[in-house]
Amino acid sequence: MSAATGGGREAQLKHTGLRPGWTTGACATAATTAAYTALLTGEFPDPVTITLPKGQTPAFALAAESLSGDSAMAGIVKDAGDDPDVTHGALVRATVRLLPAGSGVVFRAGPGVGTVTRPGLPLDVGEPAINPVPRQMMRDHVGVIAARHGGGGDVEITVSVDHGEEIARSTWNPRLGILGGLSILGTTGIVVPYSCSAWIDSIRRGVDVARAVGRTHVAGCTGSTSEKTVVALYGLPEDALLDMGDFAGAVLKYVRRHPVERLTLCGGFAKLSKLAAGHLDLHSGRSQVDKAFLAELARQGGADEALASEVAVANTGLAALQMCAAQGVPLGDLVAAAARDQALGVLRGAPVAVDVVCIDRAGTVVGRA
Repeated sequence: MSAATGGGREAQLKHTGLRPGWTTGACATAATTAAYTALLTGEFPDPVTITLPKGQTPAFALAAESLSGDSAMAGIVKDAGDDPDVTHGALVRATVRLLPAGSGVVFRAGPGVGTVTRPGLPLDVGEPAINPVPRQMMRDHVGVIAARHGGGGDVEITVSVDHGEEIARSTWNPRLGILGGLSILGTTGIVVPYSCSAWIDSIRRGVDVARAVGRTHVAGCTGSTSEKTVVALYGLPEDALLDMGDFAGAVLKYVRRHPVERLTLCGGFAKLSKLAAGHLDLHSGRSQVDKAFLAELARQGGADEALASEVAVANTGLAALQMCAAQGVPLGDLVAAAARDQALGVLRGAPVAVDVVCIDRAGTVVGRA
């Protein structure tokens, strides 16, 4: 087994035998691409092909289309693969309307797509719940189509999801203050399916491969953004990267029995705050960010009672982090240190050096231990 074929995130996914799917962001990008192409050429490409952030070029069949005057709509049915995603089978639509020159790309929330009503998310209050990476994907594809067909690239994109408001009741959106529907999500465009047993088995295989090829430093990452961060920080090769997803405990327990010299845990601040509080399963359905715990950490870091009280009722972990940063309280470092302590506890004295890196949604390091 070579490092090129045996290790890393892609090998883990192949080993599970599970079929990946497409994010709502990828579907919205495909729908936008088809609609804008039809506006400029009079014809809808079907299937429509897009380029994802890592270079994959999936093709999507159109489930709906209409063209009228200065606007066009295309719809894609989301296929989540083997992941038990509540949005599997949802019809994601993009309506593209031409705008005057110089307007740029403007995003709107159509029926079934939520609007941000509280701070602490990667979007401003009042914005449609279309996350930054899907927005950039849509902008990039609009630019390519405009260059290819002589358009100006100035468009309004309204994303909607049939029955999205109803589906959103099964998500955390209402608690986060995203009202009116779903979020349009995805950092890679690909839905990585999680069967607990299959994914944990793939983590073990990843550790085995890393050890077999002589890696002394491996990194457990919660997703693609944290993976990019550890590569930038440490220059680790692909076969030293473990896609641990939500299964921090699985990584730690297996490394305890099969040690490596150094283990880096890297993930989003909110997820790692769960590990810091003692949760080994970081899935949102099985553990939640403990704001009271964050408030106590903030006190330990010098927060006064007024700030600690604000942290205890913050909308999100990110909001708590921002509150503390504004007053010079290093909550990110405190969470990283507490997460490291929990990790060392699970390792039970195994000869493994541990460091923890907390990042925000953009991949910026916000805490280290």
